[in-house]
Amino acid sequence: MGAGRDGHPGPSGDADGPGPAGQAGPAAGAAPAGQASPRRARLAEIFRFGLVGGVNTGTFFGCYLLLHPWMPYFAAYSLAFLLSMIGSFFLNTYFTYRTRPTWKKFALFPLTNVTNYLVQSVGLYALVTWAGMDDRIAPLVAAVVAIPFTYLISQRILVPRGTDPAPAASGPSGPGSETDERQPSRLA
Repeated sequence: MGAGRDGHPGPSGDADGPGPAGQAGPAAGAAPAGQASPRRARLAEIFRFGLVGGVNTGTFFGCYLLLHPWMPYFAAYSLAFLLSMIGSFFLNTYFTYRTRPTWKKFALFPLTNVTNYLVQSVGLYALVTWAGMDDRIAPLVAAVVAIPFTYLISQRILVPRGTDPAPAASGPSGPGSETDERQPSRLA
């Protein structure tokens, strides 16, 4: 395989060689070969976040149902919430954001749940009190409204600053480098 002018091999052996239809180099604005566009990578990340949310909700409810016969309902609720939050942390670090878990991130991660709770509470109150929505449906609507806030806060906590949703294709790598922080997950 040949190397382009910058020394990095291209998909056809030459990084700056002819592309499709005789064009030189990659198309303007196109993602490097083997890498999704930043927009597509972001959408994939949001999709993975939604999947993790569904798994987390199922985990919470399953744990609650298993624990409830053995302890008071609020203790079962609290323990199920804690267990699902720990699971959510690891799923979001490895699967959603494809980054490494650290103790600092683990300590800050509950802020995503606090944010979710606050946005849902305010939304629930506003929907029922001001918008006159049925209080049986309003929690679901408030939960959906909270998703973008939770996504942004969890991304802020779990993903190091200056990284794209797509893993870096070039640059320094190895332990301790900035681009090493965000790597494809072994789970995906």
